[in-house]
Amino acid sequence: MRQHRRWILAVTAVSLLALAVAACGEERVPPVGFESLEETESAAEVAVAEEREPTAVPTPIGRDRNAKLAPELAGINSWINSEPFTLASQRGKVVLIDFWTYTCINCIRTFPFLRQWHDKYADQGLVIVGVHAPEFEFEKVRENVVDAAAEHGLEYAIAQDNEHTTWKAFNNRYWPAKYLIDADGYIRYTHFGEGAYDETEQQIRDLLEEAGTSVANISSELEPEKVRDPAALTDDIETSTSRELYAGFERNYGALQFGTPPYVRNQDYYLRTDVDITYTDPGDYENHFIYLQGEWRNGPESLTHARQTENYEDYIAIKFYATTVNAVMRPERGTPSVEVRVTIDGAPLAPDQAGEDVTFAEDGTTYIVVDSPKMYRVVKLAMFEGHELRLSTNSPDLSLFAYTFGSYQTDAGT
Repeated sequence: MRQHRRWILAVTAVSLLALAVAACGEERVPPVGFESLEETESAAEVAVAEEREPTAVPTPIGRDRNAKLAPELAGINSWINSEPFTLASQRGKVVLIDFWTYTCINCIRTFPFLRQWHDKYADQGLVIVGVHAPEFEFEKVRENVVDAAAEHGLEYAIAQDNEHTTWKAFNNRYWPAKYLIDADGYIRYTHFGEGAYDETEQQIRDLLEEAGTSVANISSELEPEKVRDPAALTDDIETSTSRELYAGFERNYGALQFGTPPYVRNQDYYLRTDVDITYTDPGDYENHFIYLQGEWRNGPESLTHARQTENYEDYIAIKFYATTVNAVMRPERGTPSVEVRVTIDGAPLAPDQAGEDVTFAEDGTTYIVVDSPKMYRVVKLAMFEGHELRLSTNSPDLSLFAYTFGSYQTDAGT
């Protein structure tokens, strides 16, 4: 999660600009003129940025008079893997600030490199501080962050920045984002999004050497960076890597502030907020949108299934182009777990299509057990392709927050 996506499109309809997030249950004028992306593209130039991966603008090594002192850590709610400390107390060491949140797939992809840097350089004077700045309310819960850190093997210091106080002090805008601070407390290098791991490692080594620590006997080799599937490198909006899709009304209405079409395609979604609505799937799916069938509550951050059913007749559908699909979900009202059925193109997932969190039932169906608030790996394909995906449940205790997508060759993981 995450860089705030910069996908510049013509607004789908002038009336959408008048929509804004409102108090629960306030009546809305439904959006009109939900044009296809093809029609939108013909109305204005389209610029697409890879999800959570802005073009990096690194600051080269070598302090100059424009280098800025790093702001102090502030508003930290709790610490994980460490007693509290200040950046001022780390003078003489090199500090790497990593802004992340635990459901962010782009952050998760950087963890192997952060682990390697911690293992190789912690004893040489590198201090990594993972500043956890949550995207969703449930990511503010300390136990959830502790569990995520343990799951991903993060052993360096983690500071919970629940109100984004440190985030704002750094004037940060992205997940993930890295700020490398020298022994005197100056920011010497920044990188936003994934990638540039070799470059970042070299900056770490140079600053450690500058601080008086020799790293000549430490290998600078890293595991290979992930490689994008060549088929994903397209300018065709209809077949490009699916954008991140948000289910809650705050992000749907907020998208309009950036001139971006909202994520949910059903017009009834916009009549009232935070209420149970019975939707009819409009069909004829397009890439980059969510489609609803059955009864769902459109909450601030999520869509919640709003009734008990018997035959998985209610569902959330998307058309995607990717190699991997992930979904951020959680069970509600203290329910220990919820079974979510998964189909692709109307059929159960095949073994070579299933993400790591998919289970195969004896009757041939495929499902995910949602037992905690986190990101679940749903689809993993051998190559970049387009498919229709449906998630359905009989339980009224499932909430879906977001979909994220990958276009890397899947032998490289998530």
